[in-house]
Amino acid sequence: MSEKPIILYAAPTGNGAKVPIFLEELKAAYGTPDYDLKIIDLKSKEQKQPWFIEVSPNGTIPALTDRSRGNFNVFETGAILLYLAHNYDKEGKFSFNEQTEEKEHNEMLQWMFFVHSFVVPMNSQVMFWTYFAEQENPVARERYVSEVKRLYGVLDTRLKDRDYLVGPGRGKYTLLDVSTWCTVNVYGRAQIAANLDEWPALKAWHTTIAARTPVQAALKAVKW
Repeated sequence: MSEKPIILYAAPTGNGAKVPIFLEELKAAYGTPDYDLKIIDLKSKEQKQPWFIEVSPNGTIPALTDRSRGNFNVFETGAILLYLAHNYDKEGKFSFNEQTEEKEHNEMLQWMFFVHSFVVPMNSQVMFWTYFAEQENPVARERYVSEVKRLYGVLDTRLKDRDYLVGPGRGKYTLLDVSTWCTVNVYGRAQIAANLDEWPALKAWHTTIAARTPVQAALKAVKW
């Protein structure tokens, strides 16, 4: 059996689901690129083994090797999504042209950096104090839960009268929505909230994306 163009290293986490979903969206839209998926065992610290450090220097998932482009390695979630958009979303179905749609492209980057700089780290802190800390610290956990909820409010405000986070009119479904959806989708697992009722626009957006066939296929593949 011939190797597929891309090998993706992921795990059943919020970050680990982002690239599989985007690859499934690209496959549904273009028929390519096909990929092999290797689930990394985080509990055994497989991500810290020397072979994986060669692919992802920080020893984190996701990461990928693009066999079709000289075995080019890409690590860090945002960088991978932008790499895939640049090389495989040629018609801009999930992104914006940096030259002809400069404002929309920049707006997408602004919100992407917001999510990766604020929401993702706060989620990580909540998960740490919920599941991994050796000693419970309710004050610390509540501090981060409160901040995540505030950030959900920022997203909810943005999504009022919009279907998606960026783009003209009611917006366009992009790689930003994929990334942000996976980040928000940990709300139950992290015990941030029982549901998203407090943020109705965010909830409607989350429900719409959750129903997409490529999203469901990717979540099943990554076992999340």
